[in-house]
Amino acid sequence: MSPRVAVIIPTYNRAALLGRAVSSVLGQTFRDFELIVVDDGSTDGTADLPVFACGDPRLYLLRLPDNRGVSAARNTGVREATASWIAFLDSDDEWLPAKLSRQVEWMEKNRDFRICQTREIWIRNGVRVNPPGTHEKSGGDLFAASVERCMITPSSVMLSRELFEAVGGFDESLRACEDYDLWLRVTSRNEVGLIDEYLLKRYGGHADQLSNTVPVLDRFRVQSLARLVESGNLPECRRRRAIAGMVKRATILAAGCQKRGNDGEYGKYRKIIERYGMECNAGPAAHLRGAADIVA
Repeated sequence: MSPRVAVIIPTYNRAALLGRAVSSVLGQTFRDFELIVVDDGSTDGTADLPVFACGDPRLYLLRLPDNRGVSAARNTGVREATASWIAFLDSDDEWLPAKLSRQVEWMEKNRDFRICQTREIWIRNGVRVNPPGTHEKSGGDLFAASVERCMITPSSVMLSRELFEAVGGFDESLRACEDYDLWLRVTSRNEVGLIDEYLLKRYGGHADQLSNTVPVLDRFRVQSLARLVESGNLPECRRRRAIAGMVKRATILAAGCQKRGNDGEYGKYRKIIERYGMECNAGPAAHLRGAADIVA
């Protein structure tokens, strides 16, 4: 019989942190899971960590031959999994012991939901900090808020495999903001459940975080919004909300490109503003196409 939950941990050159994440899963009070660690081409001895010699039959190490990125690693883990529920954990984060148990119980009582998340504890450079109010986790219809910022943390979420596959999984072409992109597609059609308990420790401040290594993250958010707008899958009210968010970001990016003399990138964002600005500000207009191709 297949386990009820598949836990996917993608990792790349985080041998110093990975053991903590894996141990926090193996220490869960809920036991019916499979844990798939996807080593995305690490070169730091990740595969030799003592935790992989513990003999726990629920733990699998899947080694990819080269570094393909976190989206590919997570998608690969889901394809290898057999469970009907999926939970992700970043290799630098840590679950509290009751995390899976609380989520499974909640999903059993709220069968209309296909995704839920928990509250999270933020730790930056070893010190607990309070996240900005705009980043506090919530539930319900999160689409409008998700246009503005990423409202779901991968390490806190549990979702049905059916939902993950229906929305297409993580976009492997995105170097960053792949979670923002996925949650936009999810929240455009689904409400999100919230378990009002702090069941995740989310660590930050280390140098290899994407926010520190990939510049100008909003360019990926504009690309995601453009694809969603042109997918034809959004009700009109949501489509216009996405357009407003896209035009706002494109305007800021265009100003930055103009200041730096980057005419090529400036032209891309100006075209988005010109094509969608009127529709965003003046109500219904003729259907406009092309933004996704412009920013790709």
